[in-house]
Amino acid sequence: MKVSVYTPTKNRLEALAKAIDSVLNQTYQNVEMIVVNDGSTDGTAEYLEGRAKLDNRLKFFNKTVSEGAPIARNLAITNATGDFVTGLDDDDEFTPERIQAFVEYWELLARLGFKPSCIYAQDIFTRHGEVLFTTQKKGMVKADDLFEFNHIGNQVFAPKTHYIEAGLFNQTLPAWQDMEMFIRIVKMFGTAHLLDCATQLYDDSPKKDRISVKAESKVRNAYKQFSTIHAVNQPRNSQALMLQMFSKHYGVRPGLTDWLSFTKLGFWPKGLLKLALATFRP
Repeated sequence: MKVSVYTPTKNRLEALAKAIDSVLNQTYQNVEMIVVNDGSTDGTAEYLEGRAKLDNRLKFFNKTVSEGAPIARNLAITNATGDFVTGLDDDDEFTPERIQAFVEYWELLARLGFKPSCIYAQDIFTRHGEVLFTTQKKGMVKADDLFEFNHIGNQVFAPKTHYIEAGLFNQTLPAWQDMEMFIRIVKMFGTAHLLDCATQLYDDSPKKDRISVKAESKVRNAYKQFSTIHAVNQPRNSQALMLQMFSKHYGVRPGLTDWLSFTKLGFWPKGLLKLALATFRP
């Protein structure tokens, strides 16, 4: 069983080299890694050309014009030759046994009669190289669960056909592309299952535009599009999704217009409490 790993990248050569190492040094060797260089200017193109000569499992696309991560991911997935596909961000790393654990867990679920839409695992969050915590994700995720929180994280392991038939990543969304893709996969193919061990190092170092006006605009626009696509005539799901926008992760604070929009969707005491806490948090 061959596994393809996709990685979009732009101007993160030092981190990318570590990410590539973490894939090519997996205990499970039947892998290919497809890196899409999205217009880097830091020597990434030359590095990929040289590195691929040393290991033919590394494939790459060097784009001269940056078009964004969703387009890069879709390019890689479309050209993947693996039976299964998973992703890796260019500033994250796999633990050595991650892919083998995914393959073995998928085979175990199949023997037990389960047909998961995808599987996901726990993550080790790091910041500036220091471990912060290990996630404690729920054991199974259904479509409605993803409105309240992205319980899956940023990567799944699934057959290539699941990505293709679900329609790949939405190239118009300014944010939340991972979660929106996952909800389509889960809606189409069923429950997502957790591999309950930590197999990915997730870099949570602050990004330069995490709380900028530009970042807030992206999250707000993503909410509007996501809600329009997946929460039509589902006011509670729309409210839950809105609360995700106001999480500490994004730093977006609710305003008067948000309160009006939220209450128009219906009376939800627990949701109103969360909205108040987001409004008045330090």
